[in-house]
Order: sequence, then structure tokens, then C-alpha cells
Amino acid sequence: MDVELRQLRCLVAIVDEGTFTDAAIALGVSQAAVSRTLASLERALGVRLLRRTSREVTPTATGLRVVAQARRVLGEVEDLVQTATSGHTSLRIGYAWSALGRHTPAFQRRWAQAHPGTDLHLVRVNSATAGLADGACDLAVVRRPLGEDRRFDCAIVGLERRLCAMAADDPLAGRRSVRLADLSGRTLLIDRRTGTTTTDLWPPDARPATEEIHDIDDWLTLISSGRAIGVTAESTAHQYPRPGVVYRPVRDAEPIAVRLAWWRNDPHPATPAAIELLTALYRSG
Repeated sequence: MDVELRQLRCLVAIVDEGTFTDAAIALGVSQAAVSRTLASLERALGVRLLRRTSREVTPTATGLRVVAQARRVLGEVEDLVQTATSGHTSLRIGYAWSALGRHTPAFQRRWAQAHPGTDLHLVRVNSATAGLADGACDLAVVRRPLGEDRRFDCAIVGLERRLCAMAADDPLAGRRSVRLADLSGRTLLIDRRTGTTTTDLWPPDARPATEEIHDIDDWLTLISSGRAIGVTAESTAHQYPRPGVVYRPVRDAEPIAVRLAWWRNDPHPATPAAIELLTALYRSG
């Protein structure tokens, strides 16, 4: 089955314009060409899409569904063309749980001032590469190494403390900080895909029980209920304050390296500028 974009554009034009004649004018072709194109689409799909009378053209029930899908397809194609032809007038930075924590607003403001010709967009994608591997972003903020994946390069732009997230009425909430040993008897929420915390932080004989989680909102909800705790990067506390949840530094845990990752063979031209600005923000903080 071969369905072409010109056929979908023709169908949408007929429905939008109301007649074959007006659709032909809108498309810049002859009325006969519009009729042939629609007929070829109906043959390809094996269904009648439009009802034609001497006065009007209306979609069939199937036609209504096909037109709705055709609009989505044409919109996605338009986005694809825009992405491919717009050059580098935008920079999409992906992140999984938290962007840049308390540095996020400053980064957005300073970027807009220093690079007015390149629009900055922060994109949340809960995947191991924060959307980089599937093309959802041009750069990605990641807080764990990307392993042996040779498709990507990365640079460390800063370090963040590890914090323990717990219910506000937790017995440890009254402390200014906690140690890893204080948490070994608890249930720890972890995200194996994107999280920065594993039980390897603890000695083999003192590791906490774990429960897997995949979403920041679910993570916060379970923690606020007192069912579990979480250990996370400092940025999470700044980006996701939540009533009923408190964050305390884990004073004997190694800090988390914040990395900016990009495609090794196709880096965005703004990559060096982003690295420089983020490194400066983390140093100043």
C-alpha cells in the first residue's frame, strides 16, 4: 500500500475548502488533478473517503478518521522539515529528573542574553540518555556515565551533593545531615534507567531494601507517605520542593558528577558555549 503526502494534502484541502474547485485553487493544480489524486488515495486505501453531490463534499465516517490522522501526519512532516532546515536557531537540552537545579533559571537567562539567535528549550525525557539517543534533544544533562556507548561524548560541568529525601515527620528529618549507615535499614526508591543511586553506595552487608520507581512524582508521593526514602542529586531538591518531603545532605556519600552529553559525530555548534556557561555557573555556586 503506497500512500503519498500529496494525496493526504489533497484530501485535507478538499475537506477544508469544501469543493474540488476550491481545493484545486488552494493547491495550485487543476480540478482534474484533485479528482485523480483523491481517487488514487481511495484506491490505495480500499475505502470511500468522501461523499460527493452536486452541492457539497462531505467526509464519510472512515474519511473523518483518515482526515484527522492525515492532519497529524502532515503536521509531523512539517516539524521534520523545520528541524532539518532551520539550521541551528534552537538548542534543545534534555534531562531525566531534574535539569540544572538552582542553576536552571540563571542558565536560561544568561543564555538568552548571550545567544539571542539560538532559542533554548529544556526537554524532560526519562531515559538513560535524557532523549539524546532518540533525537529528542541536541544536548543532554546526565548524572551518570553513559558507559561504553561510543556514539556520545560528554564533559563534566559540575558536582552536586547527594541528598536524602524523606517524609517531613521521619525521625531523621530533625537532623541537619545523615550518614549512609542511618539509611541501611530503610526501603530505598531507585530508578534503574536514569537514577544516580544504587545499593553499591553501601557495604554488601548493610544495603537497604529497594523498590523500583520510574517517575519523579511517584517518587515524591511514596516518600511523603513515609513508606520509603530516596537518595538523589542536590538539583532535585531545588527543582522539586514538595510539602511533606524534606531533603538532608548525606555527608559521607560521594558527590554526583553532572555531565553534558552530545552526539560524537554531529555536535551542535552551541555545545562549547553551553559547556562554558554551565561550568561557570557550577563553579560560582
